[in-house]
Amino acid sequence: MKSEAFNYSDGADHFIGHLVWDEALDGPQPSVLIAPAFGGLSDFERARAEELAALGYVAIAVDYYGNGKRAGSPEEAQALMGRLQADRKILARRMVAAFDAAKALPQVDAGRIGAMGYCLGGKAVLDLARTGADIRACAPLHGVYDRPNFETETIHASVLVLHGWDDPLAPPEALQALAAELSAHCADWQVLGFGHTGHAFTNPNAQGRDGGMMYNARATARAWEALTGFLAETLQN
Repeated sequence: MKSEAFNYSDGADHFIGHLVWDEALDGPQPSVLIAPAFGGLSDFERARAEELAALGYVAIAVDYYGNGKRAGSPEEAQALMGRLQADRKILARRMVAAFDAAKALPQVDAGRIGAMGYCLGGKAVLDLARTGADIRACAPLHGVYDRPNFETETIHASVLVLHGWDDPLAPPEALQALAAELSAHCADWQVLGFGHTGHAFTNPNAQGRDGGMMYNARATARAWEALTGFLAETLQN
């Protein structure tokens, strides 16, 4: 397995992601973009990239803050996230830049690219799909579903929403609104909801049960099994 920094630009800013692939595989392979939670690119997303690369994907953990920025505190993360929340067109542009850079890699099959993301990263991959980008798969994990400040185009990706049913950041009405949006714009979508499961359920450091932010090992395992099956279905054919 080989890994290295992944440098790319959206024409205005520079980004440093994390690229992992299996050099032993011949020819271009399917690729998966991994959008991080609101703290920015961390060892958690790098580990998921390693796992996906072991399954035969060219895995790219993306950087949507710029220059590999990683928040040093929850307060800094909130401030960084707030700038992207204020204009979702910027977030979408940065995700499109990562997608375009992935397509240009010689080891990537440009026709077989998917995107997954955690928390804010879930919103980021949904926004990428909303631009009409020609990705095959989109999978938000405990994402946030509010509509962006741009019109949703035809969503070409198959969409799998991996959702904690008790997520305070994505209550039932938000999920219902996303379902209506997907029904209007996406030909193939599904939701897998995990009972007694809140936000950040894949993060072992999430221990705020009272605030609805709590790691759930069972939901994490089930989500990963569903995700890898979904990626195999959409990207390996």
